[in-house]
Amino acid sequence: MIERTIKQRLIASLFKGKAAIIYGARQVGKTTLMREIERASGVSSLYLNCDEPDVRRALTEKSSTELKAFIGKTKLLLIDEAQRVTNIGIILKLFVDAIPETQVIATGSSSFELSNRIVEPLTGRKFEFHLHPFSLEELRQIHSPLELGRLLETRLIFGMYPDVVNSPEAGAEILRELTRSYLYKDILAHNRIRHSDALEKLLQSLALQAGSEVSYTELAQQAGIDKVTVESYIHLLEQAFVIFRLRPYSTNQRNELKKLRKIYFVDTGLRNMLINNLNPSDLRTDIGNLWENFVIAERLKQNENHGYYPNTWFWRNHQQQEIDYLEEAGGALRGWEIKWGKARFRVPAAFAATYPKCRISLITRDNLLGFLGATA
Repeated sequence: MIERTIKQRLIASLFKGKAAIIYGARQVGKTTLMREIERASGVSSLYLNCDEPDVRRALTEKSSTELKAFIGKTKLLLIDEAQRVTNIGIILKLFVDAIPETQVIATGSSSFELSNRIVEPLTGRKFEFHLHPFSLEELRQIHSPLELGRLLETRLIFGMYPDVVNSPEAGAEILRELTRSYLYKDILAHNRIRHSDALEKLLQSLALQAGSEVSYTELAQQAGIDKVTVESYIHLLEQAFVIFRLRPYSTNQRNELKKLRKIYFVDTGLRNMLINNLNPSDLRTDIGNLWENFVIAERLKQNENHGYYPNTWFWRNHQQQEIDYLEEAGGALRGWEIKWGKARFRVPAAFAATYPKCRISLITRDNLLGFLGATA
């Protein structure tokens, strides 16, 4: 069993008068994490799966008295896929305010369904956590640094979803099922999605351009929809934990890019399956962008797993000089250039002149594990 990094932070938040909300894509291990906490809690518990119609009915349009009668003497209430319940925000508020002796943990596989419904009712009444696919830091529990280094290419190609990691011999089939049955499930159920074929084309276009600057106008042409719809779909894909965006860093220097965005996939295995390319690195033409996506996604997981939320960007100017990844926290700016092969790197003179206090480091396969805290 691989213990999730957020587990201890989540446990520390319990029984403090607030609900604990766990966001994460389907199949990343939210239910497993909840059941682990349940087994370790030592208190009476009740697990509710809101994919079940009778569970949804039991929680819908109920008073605090009815809810208290329903859960009885339960001290730990686990509500899985909570976004499926109508007015779930009000229900969770009633639990927190009227039944404070019961700790609620709720999960949601799409933040546009759950977060939007609880943001107002649960203001000041919740702790939020984000569960990602496995991180390299978490895999350090079962692999030595030497073994992790040997597995880097496998994880780069097949990704970090728990089922894929735990059943490597069936990795391709598991990824195929994830993209067919789960990737679109919450997104297509949303009433703002009217063109499922266009969504699939958009995802494939984003997969092909992962790690490159993207133009919403070009994406609209490729998917056969308008630019406004592209923006809406990309926002929903972010909230469904499929992709994330990096903005260009600029302090209003005329020579710096300001409008384009880079879009990355949270999991490179899903990205590779979307374009049906699970080839090894020596047969790929996209290895540089794929590696960049993998490294930045791993950094995102490491930061969020530890409750660290810096500002993040990339930097590029009109002369095509660039820095792949920047972070800023507490007024300090740091940068990293990401290379798959062994290559020399010089900080662009324009960047060094404009941001002389920013330290830039090179990330390769040789030092990635140290960068991600996966060598301890």
